[in-house]
Amino acid sequence: RHPLATFFHLFFRVSAIVTYLFCDWFSNSFVACFVTILLLLSFDFWSVKNVTGRLLVGLRWWNQIDEDGRSHWVFEAKRVSTIAASTEAEARIFWLGLIICPVIWTVFFFSTLFSLKLKWLALVIAGISLQTANLYGYIHCKLGGQKSTSRVASKFFVTADVPKRQTRRISEDHIEERGKTCTR
Repeated sequence: RHPLATFFHLFFRVSAIVTYLFCDWFSNSFVACFVTILLLLSFDFWSVKNVTGRLLVGLRWWNQIDEDGRSHWVFEAKRVSTIAASTEAEARIFWLGLIICPVIWTVFFFSTLFSLKLKWLALVIAGISLQTANLYGYIHCKLGGQKSTSRVASKFFVTADVPKRQTRRISEDHIEERGKTCTR
């Protein structure tokens, strides 16, 4: 139902990867290749974060800064009934593109590092960063954002704290009993 969004979700990602792989064949200018790939990665980041995530899976994330200067991450997921406009195939394409591309850029990182092409390392790190930021944001959206994360964390700490409380209570009871026996 959103063929244009699906196309651009994959177009910028695949274009950046293909350009990275074959840029040396078409141009001798490192700067031109670097800027072209960085622009494609930036276009991909913006389009996935602001357009395709909302249209294909009904998820959005952003960062806002309050009056005190503190940064707050906001994760939003539309209700299931409002996502009916997108198809299961589009959602699958969205998630596969979102997961596979950071893996590819990670492979590029290690190949760049081991082949000692260190001038490309900054570009590969930028690719990993932009791709992983989108993946991280959308995983948080899918899992329910900060609310579910804080619930899981609070449940973990409450259950982890129970044995400590029991141990503390047992040791306090033992100290009280020792205190009572000593005062008699």
